[in-house]
Amino acid sequence: MKRTKLVAGNWKMNGTSGDLGEVAAIAAADAVCDVALSLPATLIDRAARAVPGFAIGGQDVHPAAKGAHTGCVSAAMLVDAGASLTIVGHSERREAQGESDADVRAKAEAALAAGLGVILCVGESQSVREAGTAVMTVSAQLDASLPQASVDAALFAVAYEPIWAIGTGKVPTTDDIAEMHGALRARLVAAFGEAGQAVRILYGGSVKGSNAAEIFAVADVDGALVGGASLIAADFLPIVAAAGSIEKASRDR
Repeated sequence: MKRTKLVAGNWKMNGTSGDLGEVAAIAAADAVCDVALSLPATLIDRAARAVPGFAIGGQDVHPAAKGAHTGCVSAAMLVDAGASLTIVGHSERREAQGESDADVRAKAEAALAAGLGVILCVGESQSVREAGTAVMTVSAQLDASLPQASVDAALFAVAYEPIWAIGTGKVPTTDDIAEMHGALRARLVAAFGEAGQAVRILYGGSVKGSNAAEIFAVADVDGALVGGASLIAADFLPIVAAAGSIEKASRDR
């Protein structure tokens, strides 16, 4: 099944108004694939106004519509600010904020109900990888985090991020990536039937312009969730170009 590549940047806790020029430069690129940037909540409104029509997202969302949740942002607030998608379940929130699979599922369901696209993150630690249980662990994590209702593949993606590779420069072998993405595809099909074939599975973990093409050529790798390399257009756009080259070649067949 044909799935358009998606390259999404996650700025994490980086970026102020002085960095909106990088957003504009990324949005102005003639991309063949889909491109998005998940920015700090403080930048979403200004970025959405600066680059109308470009996909700007949040980095998290609260499952409740409103209420006494100091410091949190609801799906409706993200939509109101101009966001079209959000990340949920990133390992930095699972680990540092103690988010459970049930929390991630609730967040994904709230975002989808509000019309936001969702990038749902899963991944394993170094100790799990070394124990030989990475595929089993991440597959179970996905099963427990998925929305319980069927999903629109246009609004839903999964991002596999080996935690030990995020920001370290370490990258799993292409065989390891293929094995994990194949297992996640099987879980998506088990959960959603044929619709699971249309859900994009992104890879995240030290993706750079120098290794992006090799990663994107792996079966069931439908794009990337990029951290530090998405902060600067000159670093991010080569990754976008690598995805676009593969996308164009696929369309030309």
